[in-house]
Amino acid sequence: MILIIDGESLTIEDVRHAAEHEITSITIAESALAKVKRSRALVERWCTEGRTIYGITTGFGEFANVTIPLDHIRELQQNLLRSHSAGTGEPLSSEVVRAMLLLRANALVKGFSGVRPQLIEKLIEFLLRDALPHIPSRGSVGSSGDLAPLAHLALALTGEGSISIPAASGRQLLPAREALALLKIEPIRLEAKEGLALINGTQMMSAIGALALSKAKSLAHIADVAASMSFEALRATDTAFDPRLHAARPHPGQSEVARHMLQLVEGSEIRNSHLQNDPRVQDAYSLRCIPQVHGAVRDTIRFVESVLATEINSATDNPLIVPDETGNGGTHLEGGNFHGEPLALALDYLAIALSELANISERRTERLVNGALSYGLPRFLTPHGGLHSGYMIAQYTAAALVSENKVLSHPASVDSIPTSANQEDHNSMGSIAALKLQRVIDNVETVIAIELMCAAQGIDFLKPLKPGNGSGAGHKLVRSVVPHLEEDRNVSEDIAKVKAVVHSSSLTPFS
Repeated sequence: MILIIDGESLTIEDVRHAAEHEITSITIAESALAKVKRSRALVERWCTEGRTIYGITTGFGEFANVTIPLDHIRELQQNLLRSHSAGTGEPLSSEVVRAMLLLRANALVKGFSGVRPQLIEKLIEFLLRDALPHIPSRGSVGSSGDLAPLAHLALALTGEGSISIPAASGRQLLPAREALALLKIEPIRLEAKEGLALINGTQMMSAIGALALSKAKSLAHIADVAASMSFEALRATDTAFDPRLHAARPHPGQSEVARHMLQLVEGSEIRNSHLQNDPRVQDAYSLRCIPQVHGAVRDTIRFVESVLATEINSATDNPLIVPDETGNGGTHLEGGNFHGEPLALALDYLAIALSELANISERRTERLVNGALSYGLPRFLTPHGGLHSGYMIAQYTAAALVSENKVLSHPASVDSIPTSANQEDHNSMGSIAALKLQRVIDNVETVIAIELMCAAQGIDFLKPLKPGNGSGAGHKLVRSVVPHLEEDRNVSEDIAKVKAVVHSSSLTPFS
């Protein structure tokens, strides 16, 4: 895949392609390159003139009142990266680091950061050569940007820290100088402003958020498929999906899901078999309210996408360098575009929404395994109850994960703690919101996999009647990786196999 970056038109899908190492070439748009050169010329002029400018000729944070002599400017930038590389915890995944490299390059390309084109090209070189800085995942408070994670990323560009490179057995983590020598990549020597420009930004939370959003879109669709299969196994009514009902409450996601559910169960012999003699007037909420719940999640996804689409095409460092229209002058603006509040709120919201997908999924799983609620299916979906326990404990696992998600859905964004001697006295905690979101998504994938597995088992008991076109396709996909449960076996292995299908997004993506 070939990508042209201009700081304006990067998409969530571009970020996903970068994360999956599918981009083979990246070019900086000529119009953007001209802006980069203009802002860099201003920085160099101001340094020559001896101006006092935050982070260029002064210290950082609480040290903003300390003037740095011109002959120590390079040392200032390198020391910034060393001192701020204070992260801890397990490293960020290769996918997230690749996304961060692309997002940092795209932010600098906007031409408000005062860096040399060579620095942006170095970020691109690392991405294309798959030289991935080792970045501990903990240490960012989400204001002044993701300082510690981005410092680890930037330090590797200069030949310090550690870098993961491709190896015969997967990946190999090496000291940065050694890794770069093997890849024949020259480390870069930073000039004025460049260290600060690299670490002031929201690229860790943006990277995690963009990849989570891509996964959320897939999960929203797969949740509909799982629900349609439970609908079949529990012999529910499709009256709740009637378009006239949803026209009366026209939330976009609600109407979309109702249409999707009707498409998925279209042609169902199971549904047709009990149209005339079903004693139930209406189904339980976990079936009847699928459009309202799943639809609200889709609407949340759309909102979060609008926030992320703006963020990944924004300049998020400080100060911003703004050339004037003539290109011969300009100004520097000290502000707070690095503050992660827009992302913190959005990522918390997405975690809450996805947790609801799992909550309602687990309730459908409970109905499938509970003989008092399953409308005639064998208890715990085993034909030999007592001697065999079937999917009894699979529902426990789903219950445990949705309960964990309730804890993880406590919003990180309502917290704040001051840093830098109270100069930075309100922080977004957006990075924590992002890291929590990753765990929520993993749990949701598992919960939906359990519903798919149990619903497929339920549909088996209704043979020879066939499910609808879409629900039937979901049933076949599950059965391609997990056979019908006739006797007890290691259920964990079955869950893992179905989860792999969910994780791979083998089902049609969100539309």
